[in-house]
Amino acid sequence: MRVLLVEDEKGVASFVKKGLEEELYTVDVSTDGIEGLAMASDSRYDIIILDVMLPGMSGIDLCKRLRKQGISTPVLMLTARDTVRDKVMGLDSGADDYLTKPFLFEEFLARIRALTRRKTTDIMELVCTDLKLDIRAHKAYIGDSEIIFRPKEFTILEYLLRNKGRVLTRNQILENIWGYDSDPTTNIVDVHIKSIREKISSICNTEYIRTVRGIGYTIDCSQ
Repeated sequence: MRVLLVEDEKGVASFVKKGLEEELYTVDVSTDGIEGLAMASDSRYDIIILDVMLPGMSGIDLCKRLRKQGISTPVLMLTARDTVRDKVMGLDSGADDYLTKPFLFEEFLARIRALTRRKTTDIMELVCTDLKLDIRAHKAYIGDSEIIFRPKEFTILEYLLRNKGRVLTRNQILENIWGYDSDPTTNIVDVHIKSIREKISSICNTEYIRTVRGIGYTIDCSQ
């Protein structure tokens, strides 16, 4: 699950990023409204978390711009402003939920889960012939045999399955799984793909992940 956090308070951003990563989310952080708009426009996120008061562009204006662009990603507003008028402005800008600071992290997580459930209730299971991912339980199977993937391996496989029919570059996988701050020269994608393949091959002979030389990887469900 990939999250964009647009928050200029370093303490809050660090706290939220660390907590979400412990829950196995991939988190990109922006401290500026204009940069946040560019990131949200250029990449696919499962949820966007916006502070209202931001340099460059307010969270309210950022959310309005996203909706005008047709981006329907769930948006959770975070702000110290707690009047009814402020909440109405946030929701009317296109936000899906509104949480005031300070907040309990347990409530914050519950709101994120609720927003992402609304978006993904119809795709809680991804299938490619005998390979099946149970997104809610975070489990993978080939036929009746369960495969134990590490969190990043599972997320890579989920990302590939959600993009069946597309060839994903190494940089696309890197940015979507490890975030914008990842080193583009690293071979970490190839290392994880190799591990996924080895775990699959221990159960069956099907090559689900196909390498497209010079570009990246794709899922082959035609077998």
